[in-house]
Amino acid sequence: MTIEKDIIYMRMAMELAEKGKGFVNPNPLVGAVVVKDDRVIGKGWHRKYGCLHAEREALAACTEDPSGSTMYVTLEPCCHYGKQPPCTEALIAAGISRVVVGIPDPNPLVAGKGVAILREHGIEVECGLLESELKKQNRIFLKYITSGRPWVTMKWAMTLDGKIAACTGDSRWVSGEESRKFAHELRGWNMAIMAGIGTVRADDPMLNCRLDGMRSPVRVIADSNATVSLDSNIVRTARQYRTILAVSGHSEGMDDRIARLADAGVEVMDCGRTADGKVDLGCLFEKLGKAGIDSVLVEGGAELDWSLVESGFVDELYCFIAPKVIGGRSAKGPVGGNGFPKMSEAFGFDIDSVGRKGQDILVHAFPRLINCHSEYGVCHSERSEESVSRCHSERNEESVSRCHSERSEESE
Repeated sequence: MTIEKDIIYMRMAMELAEKGKGFVNPNPLVGAVVVKDDRVIGKGWHRKYGCLHAEREALAACTEDPSGSTMYVTLEPCCHYGKQPPCTEALIAAGISRVVVGIPDPNPLVAGKGVAILREHGIEVECGLLESELKKQNRIFLKYITSGRPWVTMKWAMTLDGKIAACTGDSRWVSGEESRKFAHELRGWNMAIMAGIGTVRADDPMLNCRLDGMRSPVRVIADSNATVSLDSNIVRTARQYRTILAVSGHSEGMDDRIARLADAGVEVMDCGRTADGKVDLGCLFEKLGKAGIDSVLVEGGAELDWSLVESGFVDELYCFIAPKVIGGRSAKGPVGGNGFPKMSEAFGFDIDSVGRKGQDILVHAFPRLINCHSEYGVCHSERSEESVSRCHSERNEESVSRCHSERSEESE
């Protein structure tokens, strides 16, 4: 098989893996293709958390005996027992003669062991095909499985003059219908959606996903003093959509408010307080990871966005730009706070793509590696690790090992 053919079939597996987006979390996206005599005889992907592994689905879909064939799989096959037997056993039993792996699985239960077992049984294994593209596709899983913390994506919509609302606070709607539909897709792809209490007060949002066939994310509200109204949409629907209120300790009068919120179905999560009285985001993300949440979409407001940028917690950005000008000295932009004092200190992004959603422009970007300390774009440039280490001491390896065991028991 030529490298050109290998690339074609691995891209096919990658496209299959993409079909699991929004359904497999906190597991990885995985696709598999079985090829015999230069013909595709079986295809599969990890469809949903708890469903068959991609390799087993591809083998089950084979239209003829797969012995002597090549399997292309985007992630290293698992090799441990859980609720399902290892995929390595299925490949060996099927008589697969060659396996082309996109990226290794950093899960300590796998981490090269799957490849080693296949080779021990005489199967030719090649690794690293389309590695950079596949790491990008599985960036959420790769960060979560290695750090225990969720991937954080910021999203905002603004006018050409950089406003997210009019001077009156009116913001419906900045962007067009196609942009808003895509925003709901983003909600469905992430396990949680986060907003600050200012956004909840101003817009009274639902923060759910309103697209057929897609799940709604867990709603996380940063509200230091638990001041969210019991009459807000967020609280009134807390039993319908899982809702977490991140608070900063307990101040006078908070106990009664927290009790009433709990009665309404809101989960209250104490995340400690920063020096300026805000929710400790480092501790919050540690606790969300411990709760099994691998990804968070942040939809503002401006103060929360600034805290994320200043602290270096941003992993990805979607910026919608609408072709309109609203003006107004008091009209807010997407990022507030004190700001960086010098342009040379600005938090830099690298543009991944610029496209259109109807009449709007959509800019997709990742933080520059100069801001980052990992190949997955996990940014913590000069941030103090004090708050995170405080939560690390509580977490240790519990959340990561639980994620490992859940994946081994349920699916890839």
